[in-house]
Amino acid sequence: MCGAALGAGASGACAVSAQPPSELMVAYAARVAGDDARTRVVLDFDTRPTFQARYISNPDRIVVDLPATAFAFAESDLKATGLFSDIRYGSMDANSARIVLTAQRPAKLVSAQVLANDDGKGFRLVLDAELIPQQDFDQLVKEQAWGSEPQPMTIAADSAAAVGSVPDEYVIAIDAGHGGIDAGAAGATTKTSEKDITLAFARILLEKLKKEPGIHAVMTRENDEFLSLSQRVVLARQKGAELLISLHADTLRQGDIRGATVYTISDKASDHMAAQLAERENFSDAIGGVALSDEPSEVSDILLDLTRRETQAFSISMAQAVVSSFEGQIGLINNPHRYAGFRVLQAHDVPSILLELGFLSNKEDEKLLLDPVWRDKVAGLMVDAIRRYRAPVLANGG
Repeated sequence: MCGAALGAGASGACAVSAQPPSELMVAYAARVAGDDARTRVVLDFDTRPTFQARYISNPDRIVVDLPATAFAFAESDLKATGLFSDIRYGSMDANSARIVLTAQRPAKLVSAQVLANDDGKGFRLVLDAELIPQQDFDQLVKEQAWGSEPQPMTIAADSAAAVGSVPDEYVIAIDAGHGGIDAGAAGATTKTSEKDITLAFARILLEKLKKEPGIHAVMTRENDEFLSLSQRVVLARQKGAELLISLHADTLRQGDIRGATVYTISDKASDHMAAQLAERENFSDAIGGVALSDEPSEVSDILLDLTRRETQAFSISMAQAVVSSFEGQIGLINNPHRYAGFRVLQAHDVPSILLELGFLSNKEDEKLLLDPVWRDKVAGLMVDAIRRYRAPVLANGG
């Protein structure tokens, strides 16, 4: 559908004539890029635009109001993608215009700013939206105090704050792998879904971490729902995570391989098995209808440059702490710390590990993964690993 012209007197076309009235501000170019966790909308103007933004529910929408504007770009330039199922724009009356961004899932603007173009000609309005929980969007709508005229919003980049945490607490995000339409692997004997095992273990770990002083634990998913890999990263960051632990229990063709493994991110896999495992885990997005090829080139470039050195060093330190805590207590595979290009570990600013609790393709591992006593023991060992990881920082008063 056309980025539809708005207003009672509008025609079916969104673009205006090639020679718009001189009093109109002209939006001469537009583009949109992103995925279902974060999306950027950019419009280029011949003069500096002013704007106001607000939120409307049922359906969930972000509304951006502008002065009188001639939209002179091709309809296809602002085709809905990423977070948005529909993008409409056009005149409201002689003095105003509007952009309506209809979200597929609740979203908020984390950055909205007007920048001068690098060539010195014109300005661009840059809108960065991110996925948020439904209750947070509902609260945004509720807190708005506007009547017939929308109130201006002042939004700074990276303004999203952790919800429910205390400033001095160390926030850990527990990511139960798979969920919803993506069941993950299945047990060799019981056919139990990986998504159920990871969620059950995540809940046990959450309860143990709640008892740890100075730690605030959160979960990326609390029930059987699908989250894309990118959504998991964004949600962890929005919750203020300083460490992300992604839980899995995969299958291998070799049914005799068993034991826990901990992975960190790397452009180059440590071995063939790690590479294959990363490929299968990254396929979760395709199962849920999310295609990596849909992401803009700048996002893909970021995915290739997965972590900065400091974050990578912290991730490796946490992986080593897990191995040290598990050794002699539960079974580990040979070379238990491995690495590959797992997209769920892509956050450049959040140390992250992926823990394979065991392999559902091995009957003995499957029995353990379904054993409440074993789960409780491993969760306790994870808490010990987190203490080991944090010990150097706490010793220095951090």
